[in-house]
Amino acid sequence: MFNGIGVTGIILIVLVALLLFGPNKLPELGRAFGRTLKEFKAGAKDLMDDDDRERRDASRIEVNRDKEDKNDKRLPE
Repeated sequence: MFNGIGVTGIILIVLVALLLFGPNKLPELGRAFGRTLKEFKAGAKDLMDDDDRERRDASRIEVNRDKEDKNDKRLPE
């Protein structure tokens, strides 16, 4: 995720965030970010599940039987 950013870059970003938002606001922002990420993942999973379900339903073949077949439960003689 942070391939182009080294350790010093991450430390610099954390220090700037600490200066901008203060130590009291950072945990609150982290929680909000975590909730947002969790909701996004759940929504993406729901979309993927719906897509898979539609593909499964499309591949099913419906078989209709005639009325005569339903009433005739005897074995052929």
